[in-house]
Amino acid sequence: MSQRLVILTEIIAPYRIPVFNALAQRPEIDLHVIFLAENDPGLRQWLVYKDEIHFSYQVLPSWRRRLGKYKLLVNRGLAAALRQASPDTILCGGYNYPASWESMLWARRNRVRFHLWVESNAQDQRSGHLWVESLKRKFVRHCDGFVVPGKASFEYVKSFGVEDRSIFTAPNAVDTERFAEEAARVRENAERQRAALGLPERFFLFVGRLVVEKGVFDLLQAYGTLAAKLREEIGLVFVGDGVERAALQRLAGEMKPACVQFAGFAHREQLAAYYALAEALVFPTHTDPWGLVVNEAMACGLPIIATSAAGCTADLVTDGWNGRVIRAGDIGQAGAAMAEIAGDRELRLLMGERSRERIKGYSPEACAAGIAEAALSCEVGCRG
Repeated sequence: MSQRLVILTEIIAPYRIPVFNALAQRPEIDLHVIFLAENDPGLRQWLVYKDEIHFSYQVLPSWRRRLGKYKLLVNRGLAAALRQASPDTILCGGYNYPASWESMLWARRNRVRFHLWVESNAQDQRSGHLWVESLKRKFVRHCDGFVVPGKASFEYVKSFGVEDRSIFTAPNAVDTERFAEEAARVRENAERQRAALGLPERFFLFVGRLVVEKGVFDLLQAYGTLAAKLREEIGLVFVGDGVERAALQRLAGEMKPACVQFAGFAHREQLAAYYALAEALVFPTHTDPWGLVVNEAMACGLPIIATSAAGCTADLVTDGWNGRVIRAGDIGQAGAAMAEIAGDRELRLLMGERSRERIKGYSPEACAAGIAEAALSCEVGCRG
């Protein structure tokens, strides 16, 4: 008999749809997903790919406001939705919404297993406020189990006194096959695609929001440390948008010689072209729970230069094997890694192939398997 699993999560994120589709296909799981909103237009410009959804779901009525750097999302109708769904297990994607607490209390009253999906890690700069940590610890105490994407978040959950047996790994995933296939198609017509996007012959790639915490100024400075001759041969392309775009463009304009381009936000259909034509992805973040752009770039066969602050690095990037692991904010180390990879074509190809092989284990099906294991294993009353 299948287990009724309800997942409570914020928005219809495009990278989650393949995971939920894979989970819904598992015969032991009867899946229903409750979204708190369709999207968050104030933060991301993602499209909502409803035509790709092949699982049971609903979107709750919501009211959203931003209060400085914090966001408030309030929903109505959650209790009724949970009663109708009649779950055996609830998997809650976070603790920071009123709906998260409402679902936890509902689960306790109705003796329903309650798991928390945790993507934070010890280096996540969003943590650290005493009152936030106090609320988090209180929430954690009422959870039966935990789902994490990888090693960094596993260790973070353990720091709350949680036993290993209550933590289940569901590796963070994107649609790796889609990205790999699209990248292969782009490379078959590389010159035409390069001309259509106005890209330099060779370039390093950054994909993400143009904000300080993503390390974008570090990356630009690191590019500036490359030898002038190398900067004439290889460019730097920023894909994404954010509040620091104008400042970055101003600084890039002062750098000579240099070829720095700002492509703006790109939807999923366009991203594979940038990955396919780049020489390496640089992910210089100061804080990031995971960093799914690394998954995407690896699926497209790229070497990765990533900081140890990224949640994904411990799982996906092995220093000197499929890329370089650098310290966040270390301009010299970042520049040296870029110079090394730019100067050795055989190394780039080898690292890219290793990335492609490793990321096969981080598929939507692997993530779904981890979630299913969590949903089926922990009985009410196993709280530590």
